[in-house]
Amino acid sequence: MSSNASSGKHATLRYTSLRASIFLGCLLVALLLGHFGIIPVVGTTGIVFLVLLAALVSAPLSYVLLSKQRDEMSAQISEKITGMRSRTADRIAAQNAEEDAADEAARAAAAKG
Repeated sequence: MSSNASSGKHATLRYTSLRASIFLGCLLVALLLGHFGIIPVVGTTGIVFLVLLAALVSAPLSYVLLSKQRDEMSAQISEKITGMRSRTADRIAAQNAEEDAADEAARAAAAKG
């Protein structure tokens, strides 16, 4: 198996784990800023604010930094959907062929009898 095929195999897992890592890094920075008083934090509301701030900062960072991983994940999902559609179309064609054969057999039996 080539390295490109193996790297695309777990593209969704890789993208998700990197996205979570970026969020956790932003959360750590926000918590440290809150701990040292750079960002005022008061009670539970302050912690919620820091979590929301980390989410707000990590979203554009993930968008910019993880574009390659997002493209790999998109390609992986697209390939799976294409494969599923192909298998479904093949199954429907086989069922239609069976039905056509049964109809022909019924017509032939009706014509004889």
